[in-house]
Amino acid sequence: MKILIVDDEAHCTDHLLSLINKKTLNKSEIDVCNNSKEALKLMINKSYDLVFLDIEMPFLNGFDLLETIPEINFHVIFTTAFDKYALKAIKFSALDYLLKPIEEEEFYIALDKFLKQESKVDKKQFSSLIDNVRNKKFSKIAIPSMDGIEFVEVNDIIRCKSDSNYTRLFLVNKREIISSKTLKEYELLLKEYGFSRVHNSDMINLAHIKKYIKGDGGQVIMNDGSEVEVSRRRKEEFLSGL
Repeated sequence: MKILIVDDEAHCTDHLLSLINKKTLNKSEIDVCNNSKEALKLMINKSYDLVFLDIEMPFLNGFDLLETIPEINFHVIFTTAFDKYALKAIKFSALDYLLKPIEEEEFYIALDKFLKQESKVDKKQFSSLIDNVRNKKFSKIAIPSMDGIEFVEVNDIIRCKSDSNYTRLFLVNKREIISSKTLKEYELLLKEYGFSRVHNSDMINLAHIKKYIKGDGGQVIMNDGSEVEVSRRRKEEFLSGL
């Protein structure tokens, strides 16, 4: 396996290198780069299976690098100090990241996830990421589904329903997607975009409400005709968002 570690801080690349070697991947071919200009040359002229890519770097940041490379044919795990906007862009594109300082357990979870992947790199995920970063507009979200990754307009999502560790997303035109993410994950992603968690099992897009029926908690009729119960404890928060 060919791995590239890109970070302008040497102590960060050293830390990642030590974690990789602990995972008995020391037989892999590993390149380490502390300069984004040099990293660009390596990414263009060499092939890699996995790149650990820092976001905040001089000259070219991680997003700039990806935008500059003619073809992305490797998996990426971003590394970054907490940056709410950057993390949101990464999450909306269903890509992986590690927060600095990188904890050993989190590193191995991300690495194992990569090692178990059978699918090839989905280039649309990176296109979605760059669009979100450059346009500062999160209009489309990547949905990990049973068949791969689907890209959906946020406004086309009518409601989301928990299904154990999965989530059912109900879209306009009667479309339905079963996602491998939990409802809690979608709540964290979409609550700033007009979505309301009205029940432990349900989250709705307020833009698609047709009618609210009063009651102990009440009931919401959505544009697609579906009926969603509002829990009593979530009623006040839901009504305040209308």
